[in-house]
Amino acid sequence: MPKPVRVPVLRLPHGEGLTLPTYQTPQSAGLDLQAAVDETTPVTIAPAGRALIPTGLVIALPKGTEAQVRPRSGLALKHGVTLLNTPGTIDADYRGEVMVLLINLGTEPFVVRRGERIAQMVIAEVRQAKLVAATRLNETKRGAGGFGSTGVTTAKKAAKPRSTAARSTGSAAPKKSISPSTKKSKLLPKVNKTNKGSARKSGSTRASASRKHR
Repeated sequence: MPKPVRVPVLRLPHGEGLTLPTYQTPQSAGLDLQAAVDETTPVTIAPAGRALIPTGLVIALPKGTEAQVRPRSGLALKHGVTLLNTPGTIDADYRGEVMVLLINLGTEPFVVRRGERIAQMVIAEVRQAKLVAATRLNETKRGAGGFGSTGVTTAKKAAKPRSTAARSTGSAAPKKSISPSTKKSKLLPKVNKTNKGSARKSGSTRASASRKHR
């Protein structure tokens, strides 16, 4: 496991008596931040309301790091309380008090009392970039696709295109027409040649016998 980053912390007068932010488990990523509001005057956040809550702490982050202030999942689930600017960013050269901007998205007023865990703070490494003006950028398969475009393009390519005739007319190819005589012949039973010849012969015999009797 990487060596912990050393972060000096200054406790302000209204933060006296509160414990320093700590990790709740050995593998936790965030340090819990507590509300440093007056014990006698808790802060009530109405539904759809917001409030800037003090922590009573000032930190001195080393160069190349930042602190990200993130919501607590428990408050979000139980009360609909989260951070309005999430994640909030604390830069390494900031020397003001760490403040938490809470918003109540729930249906009931939420009371923030002294010492309540209201957010978590994650210390992370950062890398600054040097932007260089360019006249042309390298092309990629994705191109300018964004805002949910990934996956959609692949699905469109995978879909089997319809024929040009079907697209131009807006209907499927016409079925082959069948004449009424053809339909009738298909419904009649097949007669073999032998039986057919016998039928003609017996018919002529009956005709001859009929003439003799006349």
